[in-house]
Amino acid sequence: MNVAIIPARGGSKRIPRKNIKHFHGKPMIAYSIEAAFASDCFDKVIVSTDDAEIAEIAEVAKKYGAEVPFLRPSNISDDYATTMDVMHHAITWCGNNGWNIGDVCCLYATAPFVLPEDLQKGYELLRETSVQFTFSATSFPFPIQRAIKLDEQGSVSMFSRLCCVI
Repeated sequence: MNVAIIPARGGSKRIPRKNIKHFHGKPMIAYSIEAAFASDCFDKVIVSTDDAEIAEIAEVAKKYGAEVPFLRPSNISDDYATTMDVMHHAITWCGNNGWNIGDVCCLYATAPFVLPEDLQKGYELLRETSVQFTFSATSFPFPIQRAIKLDEQGSVSMFSRLCCVI
């Protein structure tokens, strides 16, 4: 079974409750859920969220068809938790609960411009080549936190400020 996992933490500092803020008439997370279902790449779409206090996220997710089968532990819901921590927890939970996991997609709740076709192309690349993962990226002028560089071979690496020192 192929699963799309949407991390949706409730404790955002810069934009509180950003995952459920309305953007052009819908909660932000709805766009990711709808794209996942419309892509036909996934058997299940689940939202990994952190506490009952933000059950509103769970209700929004369910309204758009996603499942919220567990609450994420607080130790991987703070400012220092990584996406990898969240994904590992969700995949482990699925396996421990009898889900036969095939391919997994991490789809961010704050990606309103992701299209079903983007997900399909990424999945095709994953299935047709020897790569272990695919991801979408775009160019941007700044800031460089979390930026990546694309080399001539089509591989990417994290951008470092040190490479720009003259």
